[in-house]
Amino acid sequence: MNNNNLKYLISRKDNQYEVVIGLEVHAQVTSQSKLFSTSATKFGAEPNTQVSLVDAAFPGMLPVINEFCVKQAIKTGIGLKAKINKRSVFDRKNYFYADLPQGYQISQFKNPIVGEGKVILDMPDGQKEVGIERLHLEQDAGKSIHDLDPQNTFVDLNRSGVALMEIVSKPDLRSPDEVNIYIKKLRSIMRYLGTCDGNMQEGSLRADVNVSVRLKGSKKFGTRCEIKNVNSIKFMQMAIEYEANRQVDLIEEGKTIDQETRLFDTKKNETRSMRSKEDAHDYRYFPDPDLLPLEVSDDFVQKLKSEIPELPDEKKKRFIEKFNLSPYEATILVSDIETSKYFEDVINNSDTKLATNWIIGELFAVLNDKNLEITKSPISAKNLSKLINLIKDGTISGKIAKTIFELMMDGDKDPQKIVEEKGLKQESDPKAIEEIIVKVIKDNPNKVKEYKSGKDKLFGFFMGQVMKISGGKANPQLVNEILKKNL
Repeated sequence: MNNNNLKYLISRKDNQYEVVIGLEVHAQVTSQSKLFSTSATKFGAEPNTQVSLVDAAFPGMLPVINEFCVKQAIKTGIGLKAKINKRSVFDRKNYFYADLPQGYQISQFKNPIVGEGKVILDMPDGQKEVGIERLHLEQDAGKSIHDLDPQNTFVDLNRSGVALMEIVSKPDLRSPDEVNIYIKKLRSIMRYLGTCDGNMQEGSLRADVNVSVRLKGSKKFGTRCEIKNVNSIKFMQMAIEYEANRQVDLIEEGKTIDQETRLFDTKKNETRSMRSKEDAHDYRYFPDPDLLPLEVSDDFVQKLKSEIPELPDEKKKRFIEKFNLSPYEATILVSDIETSKYFEDVINNSDTKLATNWIIGELFAVLNDKNLEITKSPISAKNLSKLINLIKDGTISGKIAKTIFELMMDGDKDPQKIVEEKGLKQESDPKAIEEIIVKVIKDNPNKVKEYKSGKDKLFGFFMGQVMKISGGKANPQLVNEILKKNL
């Protein structure tokens, strides 16, 4: 998205303002059951079909911690290079929503399961470290549906009790672009770990965005406003842009900024006031009497550490060192775990440099155009590897390869069979190529004279004529060599 408005905003008045951003990311734990009950968590189920008596807060029902969710939270903490707290406490966060059956949310306050950590961002001008304040486990609320009836609100409790990891960043982000890269990196880490699928369309990843502005160079933070429940990176960027502009306008007019919670209206592209910002005491936190403090041993944590896969930063380093990729290429290829798997499957049997260029170039263009994840690629890693080998061994040219690539997308066809069926094999017989070159030279005597008089750029004309007559099948390298000799 275009951030020109924000760039103008923070550069006006002699470049005196900067925006300060902190995120509270709510990541749904990948788990088949909820945090304190055995109810299913499958997305898209019929309303109120995945609700136990615990989720619906029937009197006398007691929560029982889901050990798998605890493991997922600790794994995420390890992936964030964070401190794992061996003792954490579940608290009751008291507030009223129609879709919060208990009248409180079981969360963590002073003693979260994960402490301080960090995320490294690959920015265009170098790396930036963003601090993680904490990660705590909590249960999700239900869902209120307002657009099915003009007079009534419907409540779906399928999501009630689903396990969430709230990942709170330090106020280290300074632009919508940094937010974009931060969310994508966080999502990537969790997908590598298998702890959250990061699917924003299904609500698995959403964020509360804290925005303030201050004089550039000042160490004092401005008054922050929290924008609740933003469910796409694009909307986060738009909300930040609007909110930063709004706050600077207030400062320029000599008005004060109220600390408050705001909502982002995606239709009007603006934030609007929701309520005054709550502080911790407003929620009347106290330890949940139904849950004992959660204690984990060193052995428990060490076993989980041993299960951690190679993460994006480590994989990027390996790709650069082992495959001689540029930092830019490696960053793209490790950004998603499925992309990195696809890349390694391709290069297991083909040239690394060619594979890199074809995946980042042609394949990504197709996936972006069709809005597909790489797991839904119309061309398998096996067949792309075959195509690259046909280029490498001179069977086909790069130009012919692009034609074959397009034909492969219709049912993931074998490129070798396409070459045989369509007669697309590259012509690499020097005698056959020389015959074409002799004809081209004979048919263009004036161009030959001009070339020999010093117009070297005409070499491209002769190359083009040879390739045209050969139907694009002539080996370009051989054409180049033989044409130079004949001219």
